Amino acid sequence: MKMIFRLILLVLLASTISCGHSETGNPNQQLAIRVRHDTKRSWDAYQKYAWGKDVLLPIDAFSTLVLTGLTDDADQLVKYVTDSLSFDKDLKVKVFEVNIRVLGGLLSMYQLSGDPTILEKAVDFGNRLMPAFQSTTGIPYYWVNLKTGQAEGSRVNVAEAGTYLLEMGMLSYFTGDPAYYQAAKRSSRAVFDRRSELGMVGEVIDIESGEWINTSSHICAGIDSYYEYLYKGWMLFGDPDLKEMWDKSIEAVLKYIPEEVEGRTWYGRVDMNTGERSSSVVTLWDTFMPAILAVSGHMEEAVALQLMIYDYAKDSILNPGYELNPEIIESAWYLWELTGEERYMDMLKGYYDVVSKAKSDYMATYFLAETLKYLYLAFADQDMYTLETVVFSTEAHPFLKAALDPEKIRKHLDIN
Repeated sequence: MKMIFRLILLVLLASTISCGHSETGNPNQQLAIRVRHDTKRSWDAYQKYAWGKDVLLPIDAFSTLVLTGLTDDADQLVKYVTDSLSFDKDLKVKVFEVNIRVLGGLLSMYQLSGDPTILEKAVDFGNRLMPAFQSTTGIPYYWVNLKTGQAEGSRVNVAEAGTYLLEMGMLSYFTGDPAYYQAAKRSSRAVFDRRSELGMVGEVIDIESGEWINTSSHICAGIDSYYEYLYKGWMLFGDPDLKEMWDKSIEAVLKYIPEEVEGRTWYGRVDMNTGERSSSVVTLWDTFMPAILAVSGHMEEAVALQLMIYDYAKDSILNPGYELNPEIIESAWYLWELTGEERYMDMLKGYYDVVSKAKSDYMATYFLAETLKYLYLAFADQDMYTLETVVFSTEAHPFLKAALDPEKIRKHLDIN
């Protein structure tokens, strides 16, 4: 199996390492080399100071290591997972967070490596999450204990309720058990079915009563990946139910949330029941949306949205920090891939200035999983990860849709 893994990595390496040779004619090759260097430097620092600890979760970095050709480090990570990683712990975890990071990372690792032990780990972990979905609405509880299966926390935001379709769907695909995907779909459907007469969803819901706790509707953190997974679930699995939910959802979003201010379009917050505007705050996290709008065919709206980021009513910076977020880079890459317009490449090359320049002793897991990956994708000569061949999860774990059998998808996920 190690030999198979090596061969896969060599194929990937052949398509990516060419960025370092001048004959490719790629004007951004030096930037790709720099990103690869920064990936190696960041990974080495993590290994030295926080291996297996902290919030970084080394599983998250695997596909970035593969993409950038760091084969020895990728090998080491597979060995760590197969030999040392155990989930049989009396530990309470956040269902949403570990789903997108741990389960998603394991499933992507399995698809890229073919190592059956990795799949065994993914199945074990997925089974430990399933008790969280045993609520009256089907929306998962906020917490679950990995050893006992005890679940708690009945108030969740919509992102925490509806960001399971890709990971649970891939787990069903690989195992032939539709229970995982159907649990994820039931949760997303439960949110969708509770939208207002305007077609909007709120931010926070009680998973036992199904009542809305917070009726603020927006595309910001707290709702964001619910929308993302409706469309990406459709892209990956072709489930017509997801396409219907996406179409109706995005129609309401584009009707009620955008606001024109001084000739520009901004996305703030409105009440889900009345459409009344409640906030003009725009954040770093909102900038994932241009990517989804662009790939779903709403290019005009995607281009307009890509240009905004702060409180547009006050014309002020509310939070001057940059926490190595990937969202604006992710959307710029999508728009670059889809349009080829240099202004999006210029965004990827740019430097973002903040007020104080103060530094923080903290690196989130998504920096290795997402930020560096999208930068490398933009600058390198590679054709393994394209919008035609791969669907990226909200944590940028690649699922190679070109390698999936449509008939097997329908059968294993129980899609009619």
